[in-house]
Amino acid sequence: MKQRPAADLSGLPSFGLGPRSPTWWGTLGFMALEGMGFALAAGAYLYLATLWPNWRLSAPEPNHWPGTIVTLLLIVSLVPNHILNRSAKQCAIGPVRIGMVVMSLLGSAPLIVRWFEFPALNIYWDTNAYGSMLWVLLGLHTIHLITDVGDTIVLTVLMFTRHAYSGRRFGDVGDNVFYWDFVVLTWIPIYLLIYWAPRLG
Repeated sequence: MKQRPAADLSGLPSFGLGPRSPTWWGTLGFMALEGMGFALAAGAYLYLATLWPNWRLSAPEPNHWPGTIVTLLLIVSLVPNHILNRSAKQCAIGPVRIGMVVMSLLGSAPLIVRWFEFPALNIYWDTNAYGSMLWVLLGLHTIHLITDVGDTIVLTVLMFTRHAYSGRRFGDVGDNVFYWDFVVLTWIPIYLLIYWAPRLG
């Protein structure tokens, strides 16, 4: 029996980044499920709005400033987030560590403002259907914001330990960047629904 020469695969990378990583596809699937949750909540809000000619049900307008500040903070965070992604692709440990610290701080800032955003809705969750939907939309996004910030902080700590020298960690950073984009982009339609749709209607 003739033996075939074995292929030398020692030069192949031991980890993948972006779509080459199974974790990236898992994150994408997770985002698809969560995106459907956001779409259903927004659909419920719009459906209820069609049932009442005076949607807001005589409730006062929400103060849009806390939500606007959150929106600006999230949009600004996209710049260092994508700089971090470029550093992760280059497996540059120093810039990645700095980027993760920056993103931990920028991710925490909207949560601080969000604390004041709930009272600024000027309505409680159990007042009427309008109030319930505002709290559902804002609460749903807040849960995702907390989840991602927590993940970012844990990953930041790991990047300052011996685990940082595993190539897989750079893939984790890229996935974290990917998910943060999702958290930011899903907030935009929610912000418009909560603060501007009733004013324009």
